[in-house]
Amino acid sequence: MMPRGLMPCWKILFNILRSGENHAEPSPGATRAMRIAVSFKAMHDLNYFREHLEVFAEMAKKRGAALDLEAFRKLDKERRELITATEQQKAQRNRASEEIARLKKDRQNADQLIAEMKQVSERIKQSDERIASLDSTQRELLLTIPNLPHSSVPVGTGAADNVEVRRWGTPPKFDFQPKAHWEVGEGAGILDLAVATKITGARFAVYKGWGARLERALANFFLDVHTREHGYTEILPPFLVNTASLTGAGQLPKFAADLFKVQDTDFWLTPTSEVELHNLYRDETIPEEKLPIHVAAWTACFRSEAGAAGKDTRGILRQHQFQKVELFKFTHPEKSYEEHEAIVRHAETILQKLGLHYRTMLLSTGDLGFASSKTYDLEVWLPSSNEFREISSCSNCEAFQARRAGIRFKPKGGGKSDFVHTLNGSGLAVGRTWIAVVENYQQADGSIWLPEVLRPYMGIERIPAAGWVPKGPVHLI
Repeated sequence: MMPRGLMPCWKILFNILRSGENHAEPSPGATRAMRIAVSFKAMHDLNYFREHLEVFAEMAKKRGAALDLEAFRKLDKERRELITATEQQKAQRNRASEEIARLKKDRQNADQLIAEMKQVSERIKQSDERIASLDSTQRELLLTIPNLPHSSVPVGTGAADNVEVRRWGTPPKFDFQPKAHWEVGEGAGILDLAVATKITGARFAVYKGWGARLERALANFFLDVHTREHGYTEILPPFLVNTASLTGAGQLPKFAADLFKVQDTDFWLTPTSEVELHNLYRDETIPEEKLPIHVAAWTACFRSEAGAAGKDTRGILRQHQFQKVELFKFTHPEKSYEEHEAIVRHAETILQKLGLHYRTMLLSTGDLGFASSKTYDLEVWLPSSNEFREISSCSNCEAFQARRAGIRFKPKGGGKSDFVHTLNGSGLAVGRTWIAVVENYQQADGSIWLPEVLRPYMGIERIPAAGWVPKGPVHLI
Protein backbone atom coordinates (compact mmCIF):
# COMPACT_ATOMS: atom_id res chain seq x y z
CA MET A 1 0.00 0.00 0.00
CA MET A 2 1.25 3.48 -0.86
CA PRO A 3 1.87 5.70 2.19
CA ARG A 4 -0.49 8.61 2.66
CA GLY A 5 0.69 11.81 1.09
CA LEU A 6 2.97 10.08 -1.40
CA MET A 7 0.68 10.10 -4.42
CA PRO A 8 1.28 13.75 -5.47
CA CYS A 9 5.03 13.07 -5.56
CA TRP A 10 4.51 9.81 -7.47
CA LYS A 11 2.54 11.63 -10.14
CA ILE A 12 5.55 13.82 -10.76
CA LEU A 13 7.19 10.82 -12.42
CA PHE A 14 4.68 10.71 -15.25
CA ASN A 15 3.79 14.39 -15.51
CA ILE A 16 7.26 15.85 -15.40
CA LEU A 17 7.87 15.55 -19.15
CA ARG A 18 4.96 16.15 -21.48
CA SER A 19 6.55 17.53 -24.65
CA GLY A 20 6.89 15.50 -27.86
CA GLU A 21 5.94 11.85 -28.40
CA ASN A 22 5.86 8.66 -26.39
CA HIS A 23 5.24 10.11 -22.94
CA ALA A 24 2.29 7.89 -22.18
CA GLU A 25 1.98 6.53 -18.64
CA PRO A 26 3.12 2.90 -18.42
CA SER A 27 0.68 0.13 -17.74
CA PRO A 28 0.33 -1.05 -14.11
CA GLY A 29 2.33 -4.18 -14.92
CA ALA A 30 5.12 -2.17 -16.51
CA THR A 31 5.10 0.23 -13.57
CA ARG A 32 5.57 -2.62 -11.08
CA ALA A 33 8.49 -3.93 -13.10
CA MET A 34 10.06 -0.48 -13.16
CA ARG A 35 9.77 -0.18 -9.38
CA ILE A 36 11.77 -3.38 -9.07
CA ALA A 37 14.43 -2.06 -11.46
CA VAL A 38 14.68 1.30 -9.73
CA SER A 39 17.26 -0.02 -7.29
CA PHE A 40 19.38 1.02 -10.27
CA LYS A 41 21.66 4.00 -10.16
CA ALA A 42 19.75 7.02 -11.45
CA MET A 43 21.38 8.80 -14.35
CA HIS A 44 21.70 12.09 -12.45
CA ASP A 45 23.47 12.20 -9.11
CA LEU A 46 21.01 13.39 -6.44
CA ASN A 47 23.44 15.85 -4.85
CA TYR A 48 24.38 17.31 -8.23
CA PHE A 49 20.74 17.61 -9.21
CA ARG A 50 19.81 19.26 -5.90
CA GLU A 51 22.68 21.76 -6.11
CA HIS A 52 22.21 22.61 -9.81
CA LEU A 53 18.46 22.94 -10.22
CA GLU A 54 18.97 26.06 -12.33
CA VAL A 55 21.05 24.00 -14.80
CA PHE A 56 18.22 21.49 -15.18
CA ALA A 57 15.63 24.26 -15.45
CA GLU A 58 17.62 25.71 -18.34
CA MET A 59 17.97 22.25 -19.91
CA ALA A 60 14.20 21.71 -19.72
CA LYS A 61 13.63 25.10 -21.34
CA LYS A 62 15.98 24.25 -24.21
CA ARG A 63 14.43 20.82 -24.71
CA GLY A 64 10.89 22.18 -24.55
CA ALA A 65 10.07 20.03 -21.51
CA ALA A 66 8.05 20.96 -18.43
CA LEU A 67 10.07 20.23 -15.29
CA ASP A 68 8.31 20.68 -11.94
CA LEU A 69 11.27 21.67 -9.80
CA GLU A 70 9.10 23.12 -7.05
CA ALA A 71 7.55 19.70 -6.45
CA PHE A 72 11.06 18.25 -6.19
CA ARG A 73 12.08 20.93 -3.69
CA LYS A 74 9.08 20.12 -1.47
CA LEU A 75 9.77 16.40 -1.63
CA ASP A 76 13.47 16.91 -0.92
CA LYS A 77 12.76 19.29 1.98
CA GLU A 78 10.35 16.82 3.59
CA ARG A 79 12.85 13.98 3.18
CA ARG A 80 15.78 15.85 4.71
CA GLU A 81 13.74 17.25 7.60
CA LEU A 82 12.34 13.79 8.29
CA ILE A 83 15.83 12.25 8.28
CA THR A 84 17.04 14.87 10.78
CA ALA A 85 14.04 14.38 13.08
CA THR A 86 14.35 10.59 12.90
CA GLU A 87 18.04 10.69 13.76
CA GLN A 88 17.21 12.83 16.79
CA GLN A 89 14.54 10.32 17.85
CA LYS A 90 17.00 7.46 17.47
CA ALA A 91 19.53 9.33 19.61
CA GLN A 92 16.80 9.91 22.20
CA ARG A 93 15.96 6.20 22.16
CA ASN A 94 19.61 5.24 22.61
CA ARG A 95 19.94 7.53 25.64
CA ALA A 96 16.69 6.16 27.06
CA SER A 97 17.92 2.58 26.58
CA GLU A 98 20.96 3.40 28.69
CA GLU A 99 18.74 5.00 31.33
CA ILE A 100 16.39 1.98 31.38
CA ALA A 101 19.37 -0.33 31.86
CA ARG A 102 20.62 1.83 34.76
CA LEU A 103 17.16 1.90 36.42
CA LYS A 104 16.82 -1.86 36.18
CA LYS A 105 20.31 -2.33 37.54
CA ASP A 106 19.38 -0.15 40.52
CA ARG A 107 16.08 -2.09 40.88
CA GLN A 108 14.04 1.02 40.10
CA ASN A 109 10.77 1.16 38.12
CA ALA A 110 11.36 1.87 34.38
CA ASP A 111 7.84 1.09 33.10
CA GLN A 112 6.93 4.66 32.18
CA LEU A 113 10.15 5.22 30.25
CA ILE A 114 9.75 1.87 28.48
CA ALA A 115 6.20 2.82 27.43
CA GLU A 116 7.41 6.17 26.10
CA MET A 117 10.17 4.50 24.10
CA LYS A 118 7.70 2.07 22.55
CA GLN A 119 5.85 5.10 21.17
CA VAL A 120 9.12 6.64 19.98
CA SER A 121 10.11 3.36 18.30
CA GLU A 122 6.77 3.23 16.49
CA ARG A 123 7.25 6.81 15.25
CA ILE A 124 10.78 5.91 14.10
CA LYS A 125 9.43 2.88 12.23
CA GLN A 126 6.81 5.01 10.46
CA SER A 127 9.40 7.67 9.62
CA ASP A 128 11.84 5.10 8.23
CA GLU A 129 9.11 3.70 5.99
CA ARG A 130 8.25 7.19 4.80
CA ILE A 131 11.91 8.00 4.15
CA ALA A 132 12.30 4.78 2.14
CA SER A 133 9.27 5.74 0.05
CA LEU A 134 10.64 9.24 -0.54
CA ASP A 135 14.05 7.77 -1.48
CA SER A 136 12.38 5.50 -4.03
CA THR A 137 10.36 8.40 -5.43
CA GLN A 138 13.48 10.53 -5.78
CA ARG A 139 15.34 7.77 -7.60
CA GLU A 140 12.41 7.23 -9.96
CA LEU A 141 12.11 10.97 -10.48
CA LEU A 142 15.75 11.16 -11.55
CA LEU A 143 15.10 8.34 -14.04
CA THR A 144 12.63 10.62 -15.86
CA ILE A 145 15.02 13.58 -16.27
CA PRO A 146 16.62 13.72 -19.74
CA ASN A 147 20.32 14.14 -20.41
CA LEU A 148 21.95 17.55 -20.48
CA PRO A 149 22.72 18.72 -24.05
CA HIS A 150 26.32 19.39 -25.03
CA SER A 151 27.24 23.05 -25.43
CA SER A 152 27.67 22.59 -29.20
CA VAL A 153 24.05 21.49 -29.70
CA PRO A 154 21.98 24.25 -31.36
CA VAL A 155 19.05 25.51 -29.31
CA GLY A 156 15.71 24.96 -31.01
CA THR A 157 12.16 23.78 -30.56
CA GLY A 158 12.18 20.84 -32.98
CA ALA A 159 13.34 19.33 -36.26
CA ALA A 160 12.97 22.66 -38.10
CA ASP A 161 15.90 23.98 -36.04
CA ASN A 162 18.28 21.14 -36.89
CA VAL A 163 21.43 22.27 -38.67
CA GLU A 164 22.73 20.72 -41.88
CA VAL A 165 26.41 19.92 -41.45
CA ARG A 166 27.16 18.47 -44.90
CA ARG A 167 25.65 16.54 -47.77
CA TRP A 168 27.08 13.94 -50.12
CA GLY A 169 26.22 13.03 -53.71
CA THR A 170 23.36 14.25 -55.87
CA PRO A 171 19.80 13.02 -56.43
CA PRO A 172 19.41 10.52 -59.28
CA LYS A 173 17.85 11.76 -62.51
CA PHE A 174 14.95 9.87 -64.06
CA ASP A 175 13.37 10.14 -67.51
CA PHE A 176 10.16 8.83 -65.96
CA GLN A 177 8.14 9.55 -62.81
CA PRO A 178 9.82 7.56 -60.01
CA LYS A 179 7.53 5.35 -57.97
CA ALA A 180 7.35 4.81 -54.24
CA HIS A 181 9.15 1.75 -52.87
CA TRP A 182 5.95 -0.19 -52.19
CA GLU A 183 4.86 0.23 -55.82
CA VAL A 184 8.23 -0.84 -57.15
CA GLY A 185 8.49 -3.72 -54.67
CA GLU A 186 5.00 -5.06 -55.26
CA GLY A 187 5.44 -4.64 -59.02
CA ALA A 188 8.64 -6.68 -58.97
CA GLY A 189 7.09 -9.30 -56.70
CA ILE A 190 9.61 -8.73 -53.91
CA LEU A 191 7.38 -7.06 -51.31
CA ASP A 192 3.96 -8.16 -50.07
CA LEU A 193 2.25 -5.93 -47.53
CA ALA A 194 -1.21 -7.43 -47.92
CA VAL A 195 -0.14 -10.93 -46.85
CA ALA A 196 1.79 -9.46 -43.91
CA THR A 197 -1.42 -7.79 -42.75
CA LYS A 198 -3.19 -11.15 -43.03
CA ILE A 199 -0.46 -12.95 -41.08
CA THR A 200 0.03 -10.35 -38.36
CA GLY A 201 -1.49 -6.93 -38.99
CA ALA A 202 -0.67 -3.44 -40.18
CA ARG A 203 2.91 -2.13 -40.13
CA PHE A 204 4.48 -5.48 -40.97
CA ALA A 205 6.04 -6.68 -44.22
CA VAL A 206 6.75 -9.90 -46.10
CA TYR A 207 9.81 -9.78 -48.34
CA LYS A 208 9.85 -12.33 -51.17
CA GLY A 209 12.53 -13.76 -53.43
CA TRP A 210 15.04 -11.12 -54.40
CA GLY A 211 13.49 -8.74 -51.88
CA ALA A 212 14.26 -11.11 -49.01
CA ARG A 213 17.75 -11.65 -50.38
CA LEU A 214 18.29 -7.88 -50.64
CA GLU A 215 17.36 -7.47 -46.96
CA ARG A 216 19.85 -10.20 -46.03
CA ALA A 217 22.53 -8.84 -48.39
CA LEU A 218 22.33 -5.37 -46.89
CA ALA A 219 22.73 -6.67 -43.33
CA ASN A 220 25.70 -8.84 -44.30
CA PHE A 221 27.30 -5.95 -46.20
CA PHE A 222 26.90 -3.60 -43.23
CA LEU A 223 28.42 -6.08 -40.79
CA ASP A 224 31.30 -6.93 -43.10
CA VAL A 225 32.27 -3.28 -43.56
CA HIS A 226 32.03 -2.44 -39.87
CA THR A 227 33.93 -5.51 -38.68
CA ARG A 228 36.54 -5.67 -41.46
CA GLU A 229 37.15 -1.97 -42.08
CA HIS A 230 35.99 -0.13 -38.94
CA GLY A 231 37.18 -2.51 -36.23
CA TYR A 232 33.90 -3.45 -34.54
CA THR A 233 33.42 -6.82 -32.86
CA GLU A 234 30.25 -8.53 -34.05
CA ILE A 235 27.75 -9.55 -31.37
CA LEU A 236 24.61 -11.65 -31.81
CA PRO A 237 22.54 -10.91 -28.68
CA PRO A 238 19.12 -12.11 -27.51
CA PHE A 239 16.13 -10.31 -29.00
CA LEU A 240 14.35 -10.40 -25.61
CA VAL A 241 15.57 -8.07 -22.86
CA ASN A 242 14.61 -7.61 -19.22
CA THR A 243 13.42 -4.55 -17.33
CA ALA A 244 16.81 -3.89 -15.77
CA SER A 245 18.47 -3.75 -19.21
CA LEU A 246 15.85 -1.35 -20.59
CA THR A 247 16.11 0.88 -17.52
CA GLY A 248 19.90 0.96 -17.73
CA ALA A 249 19.80 1.99 -21.38
CA GLY A 250 17.24 4.73 -20.73
CA GLN A 251 14.28 3.10 -22.47
CA LEU A 252 12.34 2.71 -19.21
CA PRO A 253 10.40 4.26 -17.64
CA LYS A 254 10.00 6.94 -20.30
CA PHE A 255 9.29 4.79 -23.38
CA ALA A 256 7.19 2.00 -21.88
CA ALA A 257 4.27 2.85 -24.17
CA ASP A 258 6.46 2.30 -27.25
CA LEU A 259 7.61 -1.19 -26.23
CA PHE A 260 6.16 -4.70 -26.54
CA LYS A 261 6.13 -6.71 -23.29
CA VAL A 262 5.73 -10.48 -23.05
CA GLN A 263 2.75 -11.16 -20.81
CA ASP A 264 3.43 -12.53 -17.31
CA THR A 265 7.22 -12.31 -17.70
CA ASP A 266 9.98 -9.77 -17.21
CA PHE A 267 10.81 -10.02 -20.93
CA TRP A 268 10.34 -7.26 -23.48
CA LEU A 269 10.97 -7.39 -27.25
CA THR A 270 14.07 -5.35 -27.92
CA PRO A 271 13.38 -1.89 -29.45
CA THR A 272 17.02 -1.63 -30.59
CA SER A 273 20.13 -3.68 -29.97
CA GLU A 274 21.59 -0.56 -28.35
CA VAL A 275 19.91 -2.01 -25.24
CA GLU A 276 21.72 -5.36 -25.41
CA LEU A 277 25.08 -3.87 -26.38
CA HIS A 278 24.94 -1.26 -23.62
CA ASN A 279 24.23 -3.94 -21.00
CA LEU A 280 27.19 -6.11 -21.98
CA TYR A 281 29.13 -4.38 -19.19
CA ARG A 282 26.37 -3.48 -16.73
CA ASP A 283 27.65 -3.28 -13.15
CA GLU A 284 31.23 -3.82 -14.29
CA THR A 285 34.45 -1.82 -14.08
CA ILE A 286 36.48 -1.92 -17.28
CA PRO A 287 40.29 -1.50 -17.18
CA GLU A 288 41.16 1.77 -18.93
CA GLU A 289 43.58 -0.01 -21.27
CA LYS A 290 40.63 -1.91 -22.80
CA LEU A 291 38.96 1.31 -23.93
CA PRO A 292 37.59 2.07 -26.42
CA ILE A 293 35.39 -0.98 -26.95
CA HIS A 294 33.57 -1.07 -30.31
CA VAL A 295 30.76 -3.60 -30.87
CA ALA A 296 28.13 -4.08 -33.57
CA ALA A 297 25.01 -6.21 -33.75
CA TRP A 298 22.27 -7.13 -36.20
CA THR A 299 18.87 -7.75 -34.66
CA ALA A 300 15.23 -7.47 -35.41
CA CYS A 301 13.76 -4.50 -33.51
CA PHE A 302 10.19 -4.10 -32.24
CA ARG A 303 8.36 -0.86 -31.53
CA SER A 304 4.69 -0.13 -31.01
CA GLU A 305 5.03 3.33 -32.60
CA ALA A 306 2.70 4.62 -29.89
CA GLY A 307 3.27 8.25 -30.83
CA ALA A 308 3.15 7.75 -34.58
CA ALA A 309 -0.55 7.31 -35.29
CA GLY A 310 -1.29 8.17 -38.91
CA LYS A 311 2.37 8.70 -39.87
CA ASP A 312 3.88 6.92 -42.89
CA THR A 313 1.11 4.35 -43.08
CA ARG A 314 2.06 3.28 -46.61
CA GLY A 315 5.03 1.03 -47.24
CA ILE A 316 7.73 -0.05 -44.80
CA LEU A 317 9.17 3.24 -43.58
CA ARG A 318 7.65 2.92 -40.10
CA GLN A 319 7.19 -0.68 -38.97
CA HIS A 320 6.44 -2.56 -35.75
CA GLN A 321 9.26 -4.97 -36.70
CA PHE A 322 12.37 -3.95 -38.59
CA GLN A 323 15.98 -5.08 -38.83
CA LYS A 324 18.95 -2.89 -37.98
CA VAL A 325 22.71 -3.06 -37.59
CA GLU A 326 23.66 -1.11 -34.47
CA LEU A 327 27.07 0.33 -33.64
CA PHE A 328 28.00 0.90 -30.01
CA LYS A 329 31.07 2.27 -28.20
CA PHE A 330 32.35 2.36 -24.62
CA THR A 331 34.92 5.15 -24.45
CA HIS A 332 37.07 7.24 -22.14
CA PRO A 333 35.27 10.54 -21.36
CA GLU A 334 38.11 12.57 -22.86
CA LYS A 335 37.82 10.69 -26.15
CA SER A 336 34.04 10.43 -26.55
CA TYR A 337 33.50 13.35 -28.92
CA GLU A 338 36.36 12.23 -31.12
CA GLU A 339 34.75 8.78 -31.16
CA HIS A 340 31.37 10.38 -31.89
CA GLU A 341 32.63 11.96 -35.10
CA ALA A 342 34.12 8.57 -36.06
CA ILE A 343 30.88 6.64 -35.57
CA VAL A 344 29.11 9.16 -37.84
CA ARG A 345 31.78 8.66 -40.51
CA HIS A 346 31.36 4.89 -40.25
CA ALA A 347 27.62 5.16 -40.93
CA GLU A 348 28.25 7.65 -43.75
CA THR A 349 30.72 5.24 -45.35
CA ILE A 350 27.94 2.71 -45.89
CA LEU A 351 25.78 5.26 -47.71
CA GLN A 352 28.71 6.37 -49.84
CA LYS A 353 29.59 2.80 -50.83
CA LEU A 354 25.95 2.33 -51.85
CA GLY A 355 26.06 5.55 -53.87
CA LEU A 356 23.08 7.06 -52.02
CA HIS A 357 22.60 10.81 -51.77
CA TYR A 358 22.33 11.92 -48.14
CA ARG A 359 22.81 14.79 -45.73
CA THR A 360 24.14 14.92 -42.16
CA MET A 361 22.09 16.90 -39.66
CA LEU A 362 23.06 18.13 -36.19
CA LEU A 363 19.93 17.89 -34.04
CA SER A 364 18.71 20.84 -32.02
CA THR A 365 17.87 20.65 -28.33
CA GLY A 366 14.16 20.37 -29.16
CA ASP A 367 14.72 17.27 -31.33
CA LEU A 368 17.36 15.61 -29.18
CA GLY A 369 16.70 12.10 -27.86
CA PHE A 370 16.07 11.51 -24.15
CA ALA A 371 19.47 9.91 -23.39
CA SER A 372 21.59 11.91 -25.82
CA SER A 373 23.93 14.83 -25.20
CA LYS A 374 24.55 15.31 -28.92
CA THR A 375 23.13 13.59 -32.00
CA TYR A 376 23.74 13.59 -35.73
CA ASP A 377 21.05 12.19 -38.01
CA LEU A 378 21.86 10.88 -41.49
CA GLU A 379 19.01 11.47 -43.89
CA VAL A 380 18.88 9.64 -47.23
CA TRP A 381 17.22 10.97 -50.37
CA LEU A 382 13.95 9.34 -51.45
CA PRO A 383 13.05 10.38 -55.01
CA SER A 384 9.38 9.35 -54.89
CA SER A 385 8.65 12.09 -52.33
CA ASN A 386 11.54 14.44 -53.17
CA GLU A 387 12.74 14.57 -49.57
CA PHE A 388 15.39 13.38 -47.16
CA ARG A 389 14.36 10.81 -44.54
CA GLU A 390 16.27 9.62 -41.49
CA ILE A 391 18.24 6.42 -41.97
CA SER A 392 20.68 6.63 -39.05
CA SER A 393 20.95 8.42 -35.74
CA CYS A 394 24.36 8.65 -34.04
CA SER A 395 24.45 9.85 -30.44
CA ASN A 396 26.91 10.55 -27.67
CA CYS A 397 25.19 9.85 -24.34
CA GLU A 398 28.26 10.80 -22.30
CA ALA A 399 27.96 9.18 -18.82
CA PHE A 400 24.14 9.22 -18.79
CA GLN A 401 23.58 5.53 -19.59
CA ALA A 402 26.74 4.36 -17.82
CA ARG A 403 25.62 5.97 -14.56
CA ARG A 404 22.25 4.22 -14.75
CA ALA A 405 23.89 0.87 -15.43
CA GLY A 406 26.96 1.20 -13.20
CA ILE A 407 29.54 0.94 -16.01
CA ARG A 408 32.87 2.37 -14.90
CA PHE A 409 36.51 2.27 -15.94
CA LYS A 410 39.59 1.97 -13.71
CA PRO A 411 42.43 4.40 -14.60
CA LYS A 412 45.71 2.76 -15.60
CA GLY A 413 47.68 4.72 -13.05
CA GLY A 414 45.32 3.87 -10.24
CA GLY A 415 42.94 6.22 -8.50
CA LYS A 416 39.18 6.45 -8.34
CA SER A 417 37.12 4.74 -11.04
CA ASP A 418 34.82 6.87 -13.20
CA PHE A 419 31.91 6.32 -15.54
CA VAL A 420 32.62 5.53 -19.19
CA HIS A 421 30.93 7.43 -21.99
CA THR A 422 28.65 5.46 -24.32
CA LEU A 423 27.87 6.13 -27.97
CA ASN A 424 25.45 4.48 -30.36
CA GLY A 425 24.55 4.74 -34.02
CA SER A 426 22.57 2.92 -36.69
CA GLY A 427 24.93 1.46 -39.19
CA LEU A 428 22.34 1.27 -40.84
CA ALA A 429 18.61 0.63 -40.53
CA VAL A 430 18.25 -2.25 -42.99
CA GLY A 431 14.64 -1.68 -44.03
CA ARG A 432 15.12 2.01 -44.72
CA THR A 433 18.24 1.24 -46.75
CA TRP A 434 16.17 -1.32 -48.68
CA ILE A 435 13.71 1.49 -49.45
CA ALA A 436 16.51 3.83 -50.56
CA VAL A 437 18.10 1.26 -52.87
CA VAL A 438 14.78 0.29 -54.44
CA GLU A 439 13.71 3.90 -55.02
CA ASN A 440 17.02 5.38 -56.14
CA TYR A 441 17.96 2.50 -58.46
CA GLN A 442 14.53 1.76 -59.96
CA GLN A 443 14.22 1.52 -63.74
CA ALA A 444 11.37 2.40 -66.08
CA ASP A 445 10.66 -1.29 -66.82
CA GLY A 446 10.17 -2.08 -63.13
CA SER A 447 13.58 -3.64 -62.55
CA ILE A 448 16.08 -2.38 -59.97
CA TRP A 449 19.78 -1.97 -60.63
CA LEU A 450 21.97 -2.93 -57.70
CA PRO A 451 24.90 -0.91 -56.35
CA GLU A 452 28.18 -2.62 -57.23
CA VAL A 453 29.00 -3.44 -53.61
CA LEU A 454 25.83 -5.50 -53.27
CA ARG A 455 26.21 -7.57 -56.43
CA PRO A 456 28.55 -10.18 -54.92
CA TYR A 457 26.02 -10.67 -52.09
CA MET A 458 23.10 -10.93 -54.50
CA GLY A 459 24.69 -12.87 -57.36
CA ILE A 460 22.96 -10.60 -59.91
CA GLU A 461 23.38 -7.08 -61.26
CA ARG A 462 19.76 -6.11 -61.06
CA ILE A 463 16.52 -7.23 -59.50
CA PRO A 464 14.32 -7.95 -62.51
CA ALA A 465 10.73 -7.02 -63.08
CA ALA A 466 8.26 -9.71 -62.00
CA GLY A 467 8.35 -13.02 -63.86
CA TRP A 468 12.09 -13.26 -64.61
CA VAL A 469 14.07 -16.27 -63.33
CA PRO A 470 17.88 -16.60 -63.47
CA LYS A 471 19.58 -19.02 -65.86
CA GLY A 472 21.94 -21.32 -63.99
CA PRO A 473 23.08 -21.09 -60.38
CA VAL A 474 23.30 -17.80 -58.43
CA HIS A 475 26.69 -17.43 -56.76
CA LEU A 476 26.77 -15.69 -53.36
CA ILE A 477 29.74 -14.83 -51.17
